[in-house]
Amino acid sequence: MSTWADKHAHAGLTAYGSDTVLPTSVAECPVHIEGTVSAIHELEEPKLLAVEVAVTAVRVMPDVRLEGHPNRIDPDRWRPLVMSFLQFYGLGERVHPSRLASIDEELYR
Repeated sequence: MSTWADKHAHAGLTAYGSDTVLPTSVAECPVHIEGTVSAIHELEEPKLLAVEVAVTAVRVMPDVRLEGHPNRIDPDRWRPLVMSFLQFYGLGERVHPSRLASIDEELYR
């Protein structure tokens, strides 16, 4: 059986120690969120669950942060990879402005 270090090396990635969880994170990931399961909710459909996660640590590379805001990510600099129906997709350009974006983000705290 291979180890996590072997899997990182095989993928050409660098293992990076996590702060609050056991699995190793990947140094090349610009945004890393650690969390623990705080609740599992059974939904009405059989075998359908909603998993509630408590975020325990967040690591963000400086080059994707919004300039002048140390706690915000610049959505024009971060291009996450999304898996949808077993296929990988990137994000394209914004389609139109968001009304939610006009609200001061500090009000959400």
